[in-house]
Amino acid sequence: MSDSIVIIPTYNEKENIENIIRAVFGLEKRFHVLVIDDGSPDGTADIVKGLQKEFPERLFIVERQGKQGLGTAYIRGFEWALERDYAYIFEMDADFSHNPDDLPRLYAACTEEGADVAVGSRYINGVNVVNWPLGRVLMSYFASVYVRIVTGMKVKDTTAGFVCYRREVLHTIELDKIHFKGYAFQVEMKFTAYKYGFKIIEVPIVFINRVLGVSKMNSSIFGEALFGVLKLKWWSFFRNYSRRLN
Repeated sequence: MSDSIVIIPTYNEKENIENIIRAVFGLEKRFHVLVIDDGSPDGTADIVKGLQKEFPERLFIVERQGKQGLGTAYIRGFEWALERDYAYIFEMDADFSHNPDDLPRLYAACTEEGADVAVGSRYINGVNVVNWPLGRVLMSYFASVYVRIVTGMKVKDTTAGFVCYRREVLHTIELDKIHFKGYAFQVEMKFTAYKYGFKIIEVPIVFINRVLGVSKMNSSIFGEALFGVLKLKWWSFFRNYSRRLN
């Protein structure tokens, strides 16, 4: 048994999914993996189910019908993990833009440094992004600056999708109250954890743009995050962030 599970949402990731799973399972620290597949027509789910024969106690999959959004995929994964009593629950992309070798560093931030949320941060030590066009780097960096100004969070990489949560955080946040389904979801999760008073630590990583497969990112996704943060700030004035007793 492991105390940690890595949630990987997928849509058409047949070029990457086996390699990313094997990379996670090759680490000294024992992690489980949960793939949330949104009906990938390229057979991603079939690859995962084939690997389950090799890793029956470590690899799990939830199959959904059609593309339902990144946020709903993670929330489904969070609920699945909470039901099974995992203590540390991770978000990670399938395309190796997040290096699986950094998973133990995020885990250590929670277990040794007292983080409730550990964020794999592209911007805590300058800008550590490889193979992105300059315009996309600037858009992402200044989006995070904007979010910090509006929300008051000290987190430098507010849109990061490489994160470790203690189970208490996900239990407290009330996942059914999370509004956003796209990349604004990442901002909303961090902002809500921040408002509840959880400790967020950024762990420096190098983000490498995908080599295989097709990116799901576009400018409208950033637009959702930019306008969504204003809504988050407004909603926060009317929400009670007192911790619930378990």
